[in-house]
Amino acid sequence: MATATQKIVLSPSRDIPFNKLVLSQSNVRRVKAGISVEELAEDIARRGTLLQSLNVRPVLDAEGAETGMYEVPAGGRRYQALAILVKQKRLAKTAPVPCVVRDPSTPILAEDDSLAENTQRVPLHTLDQFRAFFDMRRKGMSEEEIASAFFTTVQVVKQRLRLASVSPVLLDVYAEDGMKLEELMAFTVNPDHARQEQVWEAIQQSYNRQPWHIRQLLTETTVPAEDKRALFVGIEAYEQAGGLVLRDLFQQDGGGWLQDPALLDRLVSEKLKAIADEIAAEGWKWIIVDTDLPYGYDRGLRVLDVTYADLTDEERAAREALRAEYDRIEAEYEGTDELPDEIDQRLGEIETALEAFETRPVIYDPAEIGRAGVFISIDRAGEAVVDRGYVRTEDEAPVETDGKDGAAAADPDAIVTLNGATGAVITIGGQPYEPDDEEEEDVIKPLPERLVIELTAHRSLALREAVGANPHVALTALLHRLVRDTFRQASTSGSTVQAWINRVHFREQSKDLADTPYAKSVDQRHEDWKADLPADEDALWDWLVTLDETSRLALLAHCVAFGINALYERPNPMSASGISQAGLDRRMAEADRLARATGLDMVDAGFRPTAENYLSRVPKTRILEAVREGAGEGAAQLIDHLKKADMAREAERLLADTGWLPEPLRMADPDEPVAVDAPESEDDAALPAFLAGEDETAAEPEAEEPAMVAAE
Repeated sequence: MATATQKIVLSPSRDIPFNKLVLSQSNVRRVKAGISVEELAEDIARRGTLLQSLNVRPVLDAEGAETGMYEVPAGGRRYQALAILVKQKRLAKTAPVPCVVRDPSTPILAEDDSLAENTQRVPLHTLDQFRAFFDMRRKGMSEEEIASAFFTTVQVVKQRLRLASVSPVLLDVYAEDGMKLEELMAFTVNPDHARQEQVWEAIQQSYNRQPWHIRQLLTETTVPAEDKRALFVGIEAYEQAGGLVLRDLFQQDGGGWLQDPALLDRLVSEKLKAIADEIAAEGWKWIIVDTDLPYGYDRGLRVLDVTYADLTDEERAAREALRAEYDRIEAEYEGTDELPDEIDQRLGEIETALEAFETRPVIYDPAEIGRAGVFISIDRAGEAVVDRGYVRTEDEAPVETDGKDGAAAADPDAIVTLNGATGAVITIGGQPYEPDDEEEEDVIKPLPERLVIELTAHRSLALREAVGANPHVALTALLHRLVRDTFRQASTSGSTVQAWINRVHFREQSKDLADTPYAKSVDQRHEDWKADLPADEDALWDWLVTLDETSRLALLAHCVAFGINALYERPNPMSASGISQAGLDRRMAEADRLARATGLDMVDAGFRPTAENYLSRVPKTRILEAVREGAGEGAAQLIDHLKKADMAREAERLLADTGWLPEPLRMADPDEPVAVDAPESEDDAALPAFLAGEDETAAEPEAEEPAMVAAE
């Protein structure tokens, strides 16, 4: 016969008046820990209840009879908190207190109950606290209310909320002890979940998982608030313009990181341009503006002689009075180890006032200003630095001769006329400033060098897609390169096909490059091959051997394509990684040959001129030229009155389906000799003619069919 399991009988609970309770000497807690009893009392008062009942036992007399009093061996801190509320008259002495009453005959000691209550509870995981704060905030509690309820600071609450907002993927890793709390804190610096997960993927198996390294990776595309550009513009102005600032709530971050470098650079340029406009009113011939001026920027330039404005009689008297006061104070406190604060402050004020007298306005010869220029930059503290009065050799006044045969007078007005200048020529960041609202010259200037590089990045990636999809051309290109190297037929410097597969990365690229059809096609093909490739080298060799010829050629084409380099770069043969002009010409010619062999047409490949990748980056004259070539004179006349931003946006719409391409993306005529022209850059580096924008046929549109523009 089976024995029945004895049922457990739990101790009953009931309300007992507070004045019938006493603290037991059997409570094992002796050392203070956790929140204070006073804070616990405030929490009980706020809630109006005990979240956990007291554990009590009847107090017995000498004969073992109950006295009506109860001792509290488990829950002593709650009892003490209630006693504080009674003392403050916020709780009645006879207020009922929920208690669990133990049978006095139980063999379990009171110390056993007290110890068990404090050791058998599981501490709350910190992540649960973060999420609880987050839920309370989401349900309407303010950060101040949460801080007050849990006796902490608003800063701590903000930190917990920030931790709870990290990517759920990373929170799950932290919950499973896959990362330390310090590492999780570092991930809060950037709110982008995708970027957080990307960084974690990169470092999770790395030896370097230090919090500083995580922060560095998460802020590598930002600008520190301590950067002189940020100091120059001001964080407030940046935020008012719509910029976001990343902040680290867990350590000193120097003001954070500015998340939009492009916006910051625009604000810097606008503020520098405003300063340049004020200085231009002084009559200078040229003004060069840049955040950083190159070393030796004033080399070879003549510095104008200057004089300083004289002090008035009143200013001289004031200066002498200040000097006398300074000398008197120094004599009075001579030998004193430490000056009184008010005396020290007064000496500082006198020094500042005397320095102001020494920094008098500079006066330049008006006849020299018209031929001289100014440099404007930013110092490390974020302050504008204006360096006036430099004359270039070519701007020096002609020397008069006794015969007066053709000699020009050293008159500033005559010089302005000779140079065709009607005001200061302002250059910002190496590029001539071109206002949106002023009339532009009809001359078509070369494209900016940075824009040419970005456009040729589009062409390089499109060629990579075209060659990777054409094994015949890829094999021919590879053999062509290998034969030239093997038999040393000619130099291969600057070759478009980097045959050892030196994968070409685009350091400078437009924001839309990754979203183009050819970029997505290359990425997809790469991922498809990657999924099939064995990881082991020996297994890879065996796998390649077993591939059919069609697959081998397709894989070869894909690999060769990653060595395609059709990028324009400034010729610099003196650099270890630079290229000569001849090498650059060879690269561009080979790129054209590959484009013809694969039948690459950038229009069919998916390139479209947009405001972002071209139109807003060039002067209004080029925008109108593009619309005129692609959509006709009538379309150009529709937008020729617009401001540049609106013109670029409308031009994007008008050119959308015309097949028009910027010059660097057009197919060059193989029968036309390649001319060389200079790009619009500070070093006057040469560019091939089709990159430089000097299209001789553009002046005679009637000589070629409109369809040819789209086909190029």
